[in-house]
Amino acid sequence: MPEEKNNRRKLISGAVAAVAAVAAAGTASAQTAPQKKVHRAGPKPAKTPLFNSAVSYGNTLYIAGIGYHKEPNTIAVHTEGVLAEMKRQLEIAGSSMEKVLKVTVYLANKDDFAGMSAVFQGKFGDEPPVRTTIAAAWVPGDSLVEMDCIAYI
Repeated sequence: MPEEKNNRRKLISGAVAAVAAVAAAGTASAQTAPQKKVHRAGPKPAKTPLFNSAVSYGNTLYIAGIGYHKEPNTIAVHTEGVLAEMKRQLEIAGSSMEKVLKVTVYLANKDDFAGMSAVFQGKFGDEPPVRTTIAAAWVPGDSLVEMDCIAYI
């Protein structure tokens, strides 16, 4: 019988060790919970902004709507400008165009769909993100197109 008691002790101590390991793993996970992080090119503004341009939570990155407010007013130029700024913001946050999961496109004029799509094509690598495109009643400023996106870091 002493051998049987010894085996029970081993089983119990093994079970206790396993429970302790699971508890420790849970504590470690709680300590590394995702955090909200704002990604900026420069220092934090003195006054609280209306919104941030790029915010991540864990490894998911959200980039606010990007417009283009310069001449000339062609959909090709505006789309190139928006995508260049999107790429810049993604890289500041540690992501890239290839890591974009979703893009929403807002067009000031539905007739610009083909021109925007021609510039958009190929900007996100071999596996482009999902995309939603709408003709909006109003796009802020004088931009012909605005885009936002969700990516991973």
